Amino acid sequence: MNYYNALLLTPGPTPVAQEILHATQQPMVGHRSTDFEAIAEEAFQALKPTFGTKNNVMILTSSGTSALEASMLNIANPDDEIVIIVSGAFGNRFKQIAETYYNNVHIYDVEWGQAVDVDAFMDYLQSLNTSITAVFSQYCETSTAVLHPVNELGHALKQFDDSIYFIVDGVSCIGAVDVDLERDDIDVLVSGSQKAIMLPPGLAFVAYNDRAKERFSEVTTPRFYLDLNKYLTSLSKNSTPFTPNVSLFRGVNAYAKLIEREGLENVISRHYAIRDALRQALKALELELLVQDEYASPTVTAFVPQSKEELNYLKGELKSRFNITIAGGQGHLKGEILRIGHMGQISPFDILHVVSALEILVSDFRQKSYIGTAITQYMEVIKAYV
Repeated sequence: MNYYNALLLTPGPTPVAQEILHATQQPMVGHRSTDFEAIAEEAFQALKPTFGTKNNVMILTSSGTSALEASMLNIANPDDEIVIIVSGAFGNRFKQIAETYYNNVHIYDVEWGQAVDVDAFMDYLQSLNTSITAVFSQYCETSTAVLHPVNELGHALKQFDDSIYFIVDGVSCIGAVDVDLERDDIDVLVSGSQKAIMLPPGLAFVAYNDRAKERFSEVTTPRFYLDLNKYLTSLSKNSTPFTPNVSLFRGVNAYAKLIEREGLENVISRHYAIRDALRQALKALELELLVQDEYASPTVTAFVPQSKEELNYLKGELKSRFNITIAGGQGHLKGEILRIGHMGQISPFDILHVVSALEILVSDFRQKSYIGTAITQYMEVIKAYV
């Protein structure tokens, strides 16, 4: 059977809405023109609700990793003591960035597939017996599908030492979670364009509070393209310090209109409903979930097939027979887990496609019928949402 429409269910890049694609295809304008200034002014402001910030959001023409690096280079001086929470491949990326630039890097390792235990982390912080400048954490660890309790962590850090800066990588969940910098005691929150914000790859975003903004101007760590002071100066003039991706700036504005139309609360509810329904479906297929329900991400779900042969069969057959692309594991979880992305322009009925395909494939591989079992569990959750 020929499936004409491919279904992209990786945890980034994600499907791009037609309205966004249309916006990015508009005729080019000069990036140093009043035409672009109008586009940029709208974009800087349009992202504020998604990031839960009172300040305009900085937009960099680069990948999400650039925002991780920028968030570090503009907060910490070379000899400052900083702490990195590592619970997966992208926490490890924060670690790699830190060890490239800084002399006093403390690593707090969390078992992959687990969320950070806030009390245990605070005990660790206390044990360091030194003045810490900043703590860096993922919000959603993409490689494991864990959603860390950043609100609880932010409050704990504030109570422990309110001079510590709390920097959060929200690349794979911003646009699908309820976040508020002031409420959650986050100083800097970064993300990328190709995840729940459902744009093509190529933009990075930096949200910040006033305390962080002041800190940017004090830090002496060398940086050039990633000097956020330059972006703040240009932002005040509705511009950028370097050549922007004009088309994707237009995409940001199209994204914001889609979110306004659906309602941000409804967008968040949709992501959580899909998460809960998919988890029930996978359990019905006797596929082990990597993450506990309490800390499961609303944007990506990781599961463990019963064997490596089953893993390879499911991933390969989903692509070749059903034109559905999902992701494998990363780091030491490569070849151990599969990940289904469900963020951005994904409806509950898009995910129903992969659930029904998995029913067929699991039945074929195990020579045991699961037909109807996962779909039933899935739809029992979805009916309450729709």
